[in-house]
This record gives sequence, structure tokens and C-alpha cells, in this order.
Amino acid sequence: MTIADAPGRDVAILLVHGLRTSASMWRHQLSELRSAGYLVTAIDLPGHGDRLTEEFSVTGALEAIDEGVRALGGMVMLVGLSLGGYYSIAYAAAHPDRVLGLVAAGCSCAPHGVPMEGYRRLAALIHRLPDRGLWLHETMAQRLLPRQGALDVLAGGAALEVMIPALRATATLTPLADLAAYPGPVWLVNGRFDHFRLHERHFLRACRNGRRVLVPGATHLASLAQPERFTDTLRRVAAELSARPTSIAVAEQ
Repeated sequence: MTIADAPGRDVAILLVHGLRTSASMWRHQLSELRSAGYLVTAIDLPGHGDRLTEEFSVTGALEAIDEGVRALGGMVMLVGLSLGGYYSIAYAAAHPDRVLGLVAAGCSCAPHGVPMEGYRRLAALIHRLPDRGLWLHETMAQRLLPRQGALDVLAGGAALEVMIPALRATATLTPLADLAAYPGPVWLVNGRFDHFRLHERHFLRACRNGRRVLVPGATHLASLAQPERFTDTLRRVAAELSARPTSIAVAEQ
């Protein structure tokens, strides 16, 4: 059996990171999936990683995802976590012909209303700290994540100035409407102890073809807290998408 014949290996995978992190948070998934023969890459959103000096905006974030999609050939299995999950949902709704399947992780909570308003106020307080929250960011990663997960998430640096503009922009998104608009399959992947699964049932009901996946033992950053389990989920999703006839998948979209 060649790589092209192996289940899922013919599906290109694009990974989109969370707030204040970067593409480096996906180092485990990139290494494991590439070693197994998958075509996979991770991007930086504006204001993060290699694009740290760029201003964050909805348009800029969606354009960054589109650049990644086109670099992988124009049709992908799109995987976004937290901030990246919200923008992956928005991208899939806007470009269903370019998204074979969507994995929206750690983003089953409406990006507006009381919970997110509290988060924005916390972000404003953190931004007032002398170091803009760098010590807090590094300490939380080191205490809440496995050692390698902390190294991976911190390797790309901390986007200290992006929290407020990113949260403000994200509050304008409409993920429930976007999930309803996207005709392809959706996997809502959340850590068992993720506080961002508050509206999980509403998100699942909004999907035309959705399913829920809980990652045992994982918190919000499930890909870092339980990297093997999260990667196994991506493999299973890729295999399922690969088994779907291309003509049927395109017709559904």
C-alpha cells in the first residue's frame, strides 16, 4: 500500500492556532502527522508568531487561512482551536468548496454575551500589567500543560498585544449561523474539562452534519494537554473524509 492508498493520507490538513499562541503549538501534530505521510501545515494568524507586527482583524485572519488553504492545493481538512476555531468556522461558511471537513476545537461557546464579556475584562486587566501578562502566560503554560506541551506553545513567543483587538473582532463573528451555513461534516472537539464548551449543545444542533468528540483528561488546549489523543482524533477524521467520494463531498458543498 502506498501513502496515497493509506486511509486519510490523501487529505491535506491545515491547523489554526489559539489566542496569543502561534503555529508552534501544533509541533506535536505536525511531527506525528508528517511522519505518517500526511500533507499538513500550520499557519500564524495576524498579530501572532511570524506575523506579530500585523494588526489583527476578521478580514486578515480569514485571508491568512485562505493563504494556507491555497498553499495546500485549495481543499483541506480545516482544524482550528480556540481563536483559530472561530475563524475556521467562519472560513468554512464563506468557502465551503475549499473545506472538505471542519474540526472546531475549544470554541463551543458564543463569542459574545456575559461569559465573553468577562473574558474581555480579564484581558484588559492583564494588558495593564507591566509585562503585558508575559509572566502569567508562561507560568500558566508551565503549570497547566505537560512539559513538552508548554515548550511547544511557548516556542513561538507570546502575542502580548493581540488579546483585546482579537477578542473585539471575534465578538462580531456568528459561529452558530456559520455552522448552519456550512454543508460539510463538522467535528466539535473539546477537552473534557474545557470551559469553552459552555454552549456545546447549541453548536452541535447548529451543524448540518455534526458530531461531538470529548478528549478525556484534557482542558481547553486539548491538542497540548492530550496531544496523542488529539492527534488520533485528527487521524480518524482524515480517514473518514478520505473515504467519502470526492464527487459526493463536492456536490454536498
